[in-house]
Amino acid sequence: MQHRFLEFIPDQLEEGTLYISLEYCTAIHLCVCGCCNKVVTPISPTDWKITFDGKRVSLYPSIGNWNFECRSHYWIRHGMVEWADSWDQDQITKSRNYDIRVKERHFRLEKDKKVQIGKSKKRTLWNRFLNVFFKLF
Repeated sequence: MQHRFLEFIPDQLEEGTLYISLEYCTAIHLCVCGCCNKVVTPISPTDWKITFDGKRVSLYPSIGNWNFECRSHYWIRHGMVEWADSWDQDQITKSRNYDIRVKERHFRLEKDKKVQIGKSKKRTLWNRFLNVFFKLF
């Protein structure tokens, strides 16, 4: 599979090409089964990850097109398509529930980090105030 890094995804996609917009943290391609559905893979800590080794691109995790009629399931590894096993509805449901839990945990941790940073900044300001105050006396 070829890849193209660009800012904006073109209106017309070519088969066998993975379009990657780092600016918008998105990759898109036509389903590799040939059904011509557009497959969008958001790049984020809780969605897909992309690696580029200078020549080839990989996406992780696998791509499961469960909402398409083709229900194709594959990996894009080192610029190659590797077909994966088909999943039944129970596997799909478990995977979706896992994804929800991962997202919830990620955003809860991000929120907690922001709160901790806010608290440490307040303490730092308070400490600075106390240091200045006590230096005056």
